Amino acid sequence: MTECIPAIEDDQQGLRFRVPRRAFTEKGVFEAERKAIFDRCWLYLGHASELEEAGSFVTRTVADRDLIFNKDREGTVRAFLNVCPHRGATVCREKKGKKKSFQCMYHGWVFRDDGELINLAGAASYSKNFNECGQVNLREVPRLDQYAGFYFVCFDDSVEPLPDYLAGAKDYLDLISGHSPEGMELVGGTQEYAIRANWKLLVENSFDGYHAESTHATYLDYLMNTNGGLSETRLAGYAHDLGNGHAVLEYTAPWGRPVAQWIPMWGDEGKQEIESVYAELVARLGPERADQVAHKNRNMVIFPNLVINDIMAITIRTFYPVRPDYMMINAWALAAKGENDWRRKFRLFNFLEFLGPGGFATPDDVEALEKCQAGFRAGDLAPWNDISKGMAKEKPSFDDEHQMRVFWREWDRRLAGIREEVNNA
Repeated sequence: MTECIPAIEDDQQGLRFRVPRRAFTEKGVFEAERKAIFDRCWLYLGHASELEEAGSFVTRTVADRDLIFNKDREGTVRAFLNVCPHRGATVCREKKGKKKSFQCMYHGWVFRDDGELINLAGAASYSKNFNECGQVNLREVPRLDQYAGFYFVCFDDSVEPLPDYLAGAKDYLDLISGHSPEGMELVGGTQEYAIRANWKLLVENSFDGYHAESTHATYLDYLMNTNGGLSETRLAGYAHDLGNGHAVLEYTAPWGRPVAQWIPMWGDEGKQEIESVYAELVARLGPERADQVAHKNRNMVIFPNLVINDIMAITIRTFYPVRPDYMMINAWALAAKGENDWRRKFRLFNFLEFLGPGGFATPDDVEALEKCQAGFRAGDLAPWNDISKGMAKEKPSFDDEHQMRVFWREWDRRLAGIREEVNNA
């Protein structure tokens, strides 16, 4: 890393918060983030519903590391580096499935689903105690844990316990996991796409209420003009700091929510269905929590790069930088187990219509982020992004930028050590 690592400008007396645009463009920042953030933070791996049966597995790339996320024959959930300990080849090349063992295609080494080497091609040419200490078993990630069915990994064994790291985000994970008495499950496949922009731009965008009425005006007009929305309900709510860089935007909105907010498009049959679902929520969670579950929307970021949008559908999204100006995105739909075909149909329709790569929202957002990245080419002639909106407010509202400042302060804190080391070199 040859460039200096820039710092944010956080003037709380002057009510000015600025982020250096070099944070989005420079390779030195990109490399510092890998070391200080992606190698040391808890990162989302997958959902418990992906591994309901013993022998189930999915393969996934997390912070440039290929992993096997599986449930072994004893029912233990594990996460292995998808790297053969022999010569480094990828061991499992399938996206998902069921296996009792994994065989490396290069030299045929076979590993049981708990990671132990069980078949060594040409074993007679190795010593009898070749794997006595397990040194050629599949390597497990240093830390794996879950909360409310959401599994996380960390590549730093000294990281704080996951519940401590999640801080106030735990309450919202509990809330989302409580949509159904039967639990939650991923449905459909994985959306995979790329954006030619810095990953932190998508962090900001994912819980930015300020851009909704301008960037997504077409969708809001569509809701009102097709009788598909609640005309008396507007986008309104508040941002909350959840600790450790996590934040959430919680608000009301005019769209329908299968969890249970009815809209005219769904007709009388839909109204009866939604009323029944809401009655169950009240009986199980109480009136206040049921109202929060059904009638409030949530855009939450768990630092650094897990987004859960609990809006007209529930999207889980992660994204990882490939270059300072390029990221890969993965997204999944989360749904209530046990919901009937009617609710599931509208849930998936909402997921694709607004949140999918070809929906109303995502193409608009991709265009906006790529135009921001292009604008950063102005360099030192225009060096700052301003994120000051709402700093004077005791209770920041839906269209303020408090939640972004929460993220950026944690980003700045985590890079402080590397910044001092590099800038003083």
